[in-house]
Amino acid sequence: MGKPKVFSVRPLFEAARQLLGQHFEMEYWTRPERVPRSELLQRVRDKDALICLLTEKVNDELLDAAPRLRIAATVSVGFDNIDVPACTRRKVVATHTPGVLDDTTADFAFALMMAVARRIVEGDAWMRSGDWPGWDLDQLCGGDVWGKTLGILGFGRIGRGVAQRARGFRMRILYNDAVRPSPEIEKELGAEFVERDRLFAESDFISVHVPLLPDTRHLIGRENLARMKRTAYLVNTSRGPVVDEVALLAALDAGQLAGAALDVFENEPKVHPGLVARKDVILTPHIASASVETRTKMAVMAAENVIALFDGRRPPNALNPEVLP
Repeated sequence: MGKPKVFSVRPLFEAARQLLGQHFEMEYWTRPERVPRSELLQRVRDKDALICLLTEKVNDELLDAAPRLRIAATVSVGFDNIDVPACTRRKVVATHTPGVLDDTTADFAFALMMAVARRIVEGDAWMRSGDWPGWDLDQLCGGDVWGKTLGILGFGRIGRGVAQRARGFRMRILYNDAVRPSPEIEKELGAEFVERDRLFAESDFISVHVPLLPDTRHLIGRENLARMKRTAYLVNTSRGPVVDEVALLAALDAGQLAGAALDVFENEPKVHPGLVARKDVILTPHIASASVETRTKMAVMAAENVIALFDGRRPPNALNPEVLP
């Protein structure tokens, strides 16, 4: 028998390609644009495995088109692109890549916090314009980060990583999560659990780290934005639909908060044009985990999930392990 056939929607990184090439007959999508949906459905018809990104929906339509498929491995920690129950019904293993991007994403969230508060992007644009007239006392005055109150929505691994970094800035740390960690973890991080209303009302910065679920969609909406301080900043590195972009724009227009920094968007790759026009909003193209080291680890983890299944082992990051023997 020949090697199992695998389709990958991206070329991945060399370390992952070397691993996969030892075990599978590989086919990669190498064009710069994303693989069109119709092309993806065609490519998976004879494949035993799919390696995808969060931009590809693995749903009934794709599973109907791939009768041989045994595993769908997304190179992401979030898996809202995968219909896990549909995979389970077809006995297709779904896997993701948790854990490896926590510190990198926490770094980036804190970088956005610093950048939006200190107006770094505005300053860079002014210098490049050639119009800067020289130093003056009140130019681009922003807000301090040191010693302020940080509210963390979602206190999993990434949220806790942000808290660790905030301790170095002597910030007061509030958090809200559906599941509270142990008192020892709260004490270690100097974090106080509070109800959501209080977190929005008291925080100078709010950093969002919740998964996209039905009850977190538009969690940052009109009501919660209205509770924020006028001097506060919002940072989102979780999932775009957690923030209602129309409500955020209206809140910024009304002066209900000082600014926002977004790495994810409701309708990626599009972003609300009203946000694009604002100088008090920083927009980055979903790059919170985009270090060479971290993205390589993610690709290797996805490869290892696929290899494990065809070696007769349990994939270490299976989302539906109940389909395995």
